[in-house]
Amino acid sequence: MLSMKLIDLVHAKAILAPLDATKRDASIGELMQALVAAKVIKPAQSEDLVKAVLKRERKGSTGFGHGVAVPHAKTDLVEAPIAALGISPGGIDFSSLDRQPVHAVFLILSPESKPDLHVAAMEAIFQSLQHDQFKRFLRQARTPADARLLLQEAGSSKG
Repeated sequence: MLSMKLIDLVHAKAILAPLDATKRDASIGELMQALVAAKVIKPAQSEDLVKAVLKRERKGSTGFGHGVAVPHAKTDLVEAPIAALGISPGGIDFSSLDRQPVHAVFLILSPESKPDLHVAAMEAIFQSLQHDQFKRFLRQARTPADARLLLQEAGSSKG
């Protein structure tokens, strides 16, 4: 089983705290633009990638509850999993399973040809989300530096 750390998954320059968007589709677009700005994906690819993520959303919400959503897409436009993180102080309706607004959005792009890496990326996020303190602090992050520190700590604590 591959192991991945959140700090290695979420691109340092693709952390938006606060996230400006107040709607699901806009938040996905804003996070995709953060990945473009971080030079992880090419500007010409962003529209197709947003469409791929929204197509996945239509199959079922990636709002997993507890204030977190993990919109994602598998694409061969990336060679390794990469994520952007947005913190929404006001919350976004992601049609979450628990019907609660989402305050943390992890946008993940994974290589289609390497499904095991996608699973490892999702696992890294879900393991951190099992800790109430992580979820609470994540929601309270006010700057990218706050969020980054939290991601760093999530990778180092095993309990």
